[in-house]
Amino acid sequence: MITQGQVLDIARDALYTIITVSAPLLLISLIVGLVVSIFQTVTSIQEQTLTFIPKIIAVFVGMILCGSWMLNQLSDFMVKLWNDFGIYIS
Repeated sequence: MITQGQVLDIARDALYTIITVSAPLLLISLIVGLVVSIFQTVTSIQEQTLTFIPKIIAVFVGMILCGSWMLNQLSDFMVKLWNDFGIYIS
């Protein structure tokens, strides 16, 4: 039977995996947003929709570049869960 400590370990590992996998795309989006905001401030362009297209393109490029690493991290986490499945149910 699975204990409370094991549930907490699984939840902790899941949250850590989520944070590490999403961090590159979030950082890319943050950096592009800051660059566009600085550009808007310098040029006095106050168009709110101007940030969306560069962010979307940058996140897609980030997904292309980091996608295989992200998939490997998620796959490793799932393989670890399935390998320990017998421990959790016994």
